[in-house]
Amino acid sequence: MHKGRHLLIDCRNVSRDICLNDQLVLEAMARGATRAGATVISQVRYHFGHNSAPGFTAMCLLDESHCSAHCYADLGLIALDVFTCGDTDPNDVLRYIREEIDLGDVSILEMPRFPIPNGQPALQEPAGSHCEADQVIAL
Repeated sequence: MHKGRHLLIDCRNVSRDICLNDQLVLEAMARGATRAGATVISQVRYHFGHNSAPGFTAMCLLDESHCSAHCYADLGLIALDVFTCGDTDPNDVLRYIREEIDLGDVSILEMPRFPIPNGQPALQEPAGSHCEADQVIAL
């Protein structure tokens, strides 16, 4: 058991059109989260490239946590995070995003957040303890 699930999604070979369209990605994240049952409470995006390499950062704040994207347009890379708690499955959010946007070659690292051993919440983690990834998926 755990308190939430966090997907760390690396997207490679994303088309330049998508990498330069922060509004499209932000709206797809918001719709994907909503379709998965999450509640979107705020959205923000920033298109950069005026004094740096082109790209964007975008964030959807959810009642269940967040979805974010950070894009390196010249490299065709998007780093996408989907973190949810409660009954919302972050894999559903990602599936709905992918129905709208071609994210190129995708690899996913799923991390449980605040694991609860034996169903009992730990008050304090032992020194030196850490959480290993549940799985790495290349799609």
